[in-house]
Amino acid sequence: PGLFDAYTHLGLDEIDGVEESVDSGSNNPRYSAALDVTDGLNPRSVLIPVNRIEGITHAMSAPASGSEGPLFDGLGAVISLGTLDAFVARPQAAMFVTLGEAGTARIKGGRPALILALREAFEEAQQLGSSSPVQRPAQLSALDAEALKPVLAGKLPLVADVDRAADIRTLLQLANDYSIKLIIHGGAEAHLVAAELAAQQVPVILDPTLNLPAHFESLAAMAEAAAILHRAGVRIAFSGEGPSNGSHNSRNIRQLAGNAVAHGLSWNAALAAITLNPAAIYGLDNTLGSLEVGKQASFVIWDGDPLEVTTSATQVFAAGRALPMKSRQTELRDRYAKPRKAAAAPAAKP
Repeated sequence: PGLFDAYTHLGLDEIDGVEESVDSGSNNPRYSAALDVTDGLNPRSVLIPVNRIEGITHAMSAPASGSEGPLFDGLGAVISLGTLDAFVARPQAAMFVTLGEAGTARIKGGRPALILALREAFEEAQQLGSSSPVQRPAQLSALDAEALKPVLAGKLPLVADVDRAADIRTLLQLANDYSIKLIIHGGAEAHLVAAELAAQQVPVILDPTLNLPAHFESLAAMAEAAAILHRAGVRIAFSGEGPSNGSHNSRNIRQLAGNAVAHGLSWNAALAAITLNPAAIYGLDNTLGSLEVGKQASFVIWDGDPLEVTTSATQVFAAGRALPMKSRQTELRDRYAKPRKAAAAPAAKP
């Protein structure tokens, strides 16, 4: 089956270092939960064919805001990399929020203040339209509160960017209190609370190569985390972290899966983490993620084991249609692979 990256900014970010080409989020605190990435998606992004010809057929294109951003990042969309006319496979597929150290930086307070801000936001959304709303300064606009309604009704998953085990445990309690369908993204220490995640059927989107603590909240990061989570019964999906695995390198998720196998995860579980599991996490496993009768014919033909980095995709299909195996990179390669012959020097004058 075609590969599915569970967390990217494909179609939103073109060049990370060029601010004008980055549309994945807002640093304006006025725009929060109601922000919808669908309004900024570009199906003609140069990064789409770069990743598509290496097996990526679907991805979650998620919002992300900086340290001055709002409490909620906004609504993400699942995209299909194989077609322009049906580029958005599922709009408003999940709500995104950033917690932990990055989240506390936004509200200019510690973790207790951040969790309280979340509770206040949920209470506001619940009270929207009530004849006796809670009397306090509103955190959210009416549109933001309306956007949170499906989250509180259990119809729309909440993807929380969080790493520390203690933060994950607090979030699990919050999800219980408000009947929220929770997804963990990041999860550097999620393996420490694997049993609790499994008990609440909360999936984790992680980078299985993350084995060094980049922050205090990821001190327990380890390469065996994916295998530990899987053995505990947690549904896992893979996506890269950091500049080397940004959206331009979404194609590296198969290398992440191979690394997870090298650290104890079964091959089948690793393949599912980049195909079927992301589709299931976002409610699309009835049409995507595996080769079955009745499902969409989005698949890849490889010249070897797809989790082995020396193999290549020989042909990618989306919805039953063979896609051109060309990208900006292959065009540049073909253009300059054979240098043009230098023009003959003019004859010297006598």
